[in-house]
Order: sequence, then structure tokens, then C-alpha cells
Amino acid sequence: MQGESEQSEHSAQTERTELTQEEVRRAVASAQTVVVKVGSSSLTQPSGHLDVDKLGALVGAIAQVCMLGGNIVLVSSGAIAAGFGPLGFDSRPTDVATQQATASVGQGLLMAQYEMAFGQYGIRVGQLLITAEDTMRPQQYRNARRTMAKLLELGVVPIVNENDALASNEIRFGDNDRLSALIANMVRADALVLLTDVDALYTAPPSEPGSHKITFVPNITAMLDDIRVGGSESGVGTGGMVTKLEAARMAAVSGIPTVLTAAPNAGPALMGDEVGTAFAPVKQRGSARRLWIKFAAHPRGVLVADSGAANAVRGGRASLLAAGVVEARGDFAAGDPVWIDDENGNHLARGLAGYDSEEIPNMLGRNTSQLRRLLGEEYAHPLVHRDNLVLL
Repeated sequence: MQGESEQSEHSAQTERTELTQEEVRRAVASAQTVVVKVGSSSLTQPSGHLDVDKLGALVGAIAQVCMLGGNIVLVSSGAIAAGFGPLGFDSRPTDVATQQATASVGQGLLMAQYEMAFGQYGIRVGQLLITAEDTMRPQQYRNARRTMAKLLELGVVPIVNENDALASNEIRFGDNDRLSALIANMVRADALVLLTDVDALYTAPPSEPGSHKITFVPNITAMLDDIRVGGSESGVGTGGMVTKLEAARMAAVSGIPTVLTAAPNAGPALMGDEVGTAFAPVKQRGSARRLWIKFAAHPRGVLVADSGAANAVRGGRASLLAAGVVEARGDFAAGDPVWIDDENGNHLARGLAGYDSEEIPNMLGRNTSQLRRLLGEEYAHPLVHRDNLVLL
């Protein structure tokens, strides 16, 4: 799978890891399209009510970028947090049904405030409520991508949130950090800004003695073991530093520079000032299809590779051929995402199946010539083509 083009890509990836902090922040400042994610705790008061002053300050920072010609997609939490106060709850409800009802009320309140705040700058907004399934299924993914592209073309700021009123605990993002990284891939963003209630990434929880701020992360995949982070303690949001680091990692390996900082620093972060923590991209941006396969696709089956095929997949050298597959599990159609596992059950890659699951058993263990002779020319192709295969 590694020819001249991939060697060139490897060289480009090596260059990416050498970006300085100044270059990363300059890339954020000059980005044409930026995804900004803000958490619930950054938009609400401790009582749970929406804080219109915090929201207005955020909108002011975003509006400045828009008026300079940039495009912003805002991924905003806050529906449940905005709703449980007006509904008379003292704290965020814990049962799913009440959370969904609260989100239904809170989302309207949240959007009304955004419409009013952006309207002061003459900027229109559009609402997109997305569930995890919308990013997993290719048709819904394409629909969401097309809608956001048209909104940006029309000068509208898309405001994206997980559809908490319909999402279940079994299949959901759980927070908007991962969603923001997926949206950054979806709209081919040039930068991602994660806004939270702490000013930067620290080597340990900031309250602990000896903890110190990290202003620049040149390679997030190489440093995750060197820090210790916790979950959300606000009682309002659902994420924490762990989910924000995962979002930054997803962005970095997708070729997208990221800044993580406190919500009051939104303006300086978007302008490239040295606030928060900057994360350098560690790879060249891949195609939209490959990024979807890697991060958003929901595998519907498994193809088990023998040792030789597993080594070839690990090395990124070849398509997955029927001759190297010993088992197919699951019910899937051609074009559906599948896991590629070794015989020990380890996930090696994700890919798009070239055939329906019921067609594959008759193909297993046969080389291309045998498939062509016994089953016909239409079966003399890889089970997963290298262009549709992404290593994990």
C-alpha cells in the first residue's frame, strides 16, 4: 500500500510534527474555517441557569472572526444545563427521560439567546441537532456535511449540538468534545478551538501541588502517558479533560491544529495569542472518506486476517484479499464499514467491505485467479481495497 505517493505523505507527516508553537497558533489565526466547541459549564451559572453574559462574550469573539471573513461552526453544549433551572430542578437530572425532556426545553432557550446575540452583529445562525448515528451512517453523514457547507456558503454560523432530546445512553457522544472533532473533519476545518472551564492543559489536576501548565504539545500521540487528567467535576457538563484530549488527538491525526483554553480566552485563542494549550497536527490531512472510516464509521462486521495478511495490513502495503481472510462475521452489505482483525481478535484497521457478508464465505482462501475462474470476474477484487482501508 506504500508507493511513492504514500512515501511523500510520510515525509509531509514528518514535517508536520516539526511545527513550532508559533506556527500552530499562526495557523489557527489564519484559518478560513474554524470549529469552536464550548461546554455547558462555560455557558451557565452554578445554579444551572444559562448565563447570558458568558454567552454574549463568546458570541462577540466569534463575530469578530466572522466579520474578518472567517467561517465558524459552533459546537455548543448547554441544552440540558439551560433547561433544568427553568423547569425547577436544583441540579442536572440523572434519569434519561427527564434529561431528554429538559434538553427539549433547554435547546429552544439556548438557540433563542444565540439568535439574539449574533443578531446584534447582523449574523444569522442555523441549528443542527446530531445524534451519534448521524455520523456513523454514510448517507446521514453526507447530508449533515452538505447542510453545513451550504450554511457556511450563505454566511450563516451553524450551531451544532448532540440531539439530547432523542439520544439514548446506549448510542451517544456523551459530550460534545468528540463531536466537535468529527465536525472539524466533516467541514474540512482548518482549526479546532476547545473552550472549557480551565485555562489550559496541566500535567496533573491544577489543584494539585507541582502541577504545571503545558502551553504546547508538538505530538499528542507521544505525550498522553505523561499527564494525569480527570473527568468533569462541574456537575453541569458531562465531559472532562480526558474527552478534550481525545478530541485534540483526533484533530491532530487528521491534520488539524487545535487550541484548548478557557471560554473567556476565546477571542485571543482565535487571534493566535499565546493562551491555553496549542496542539500541533501530527499527520497530513486525509481524504474525507478515510477520515470518516477512521473516526465516525460504525463497523457492522469483522473480517479475520491470517498472519500473512495481518502483517501486510499492519505494514500498510496492500489491500485485504480473500486469500488472506479466514473468517467473516456479522451481517453487512457491500460498502458498509467492517473491522479487520488478526486471529487473536486484535483490531488492526477499519475498512469498507467490497462484498455482502453472505457472498464472502465462498471467497475465503481463494486467490484472484481462482475467484475469477470459479465465481466470475466480478469476484476477482479485494474484500477491502487499500483506498478504503484505514489503520487504527
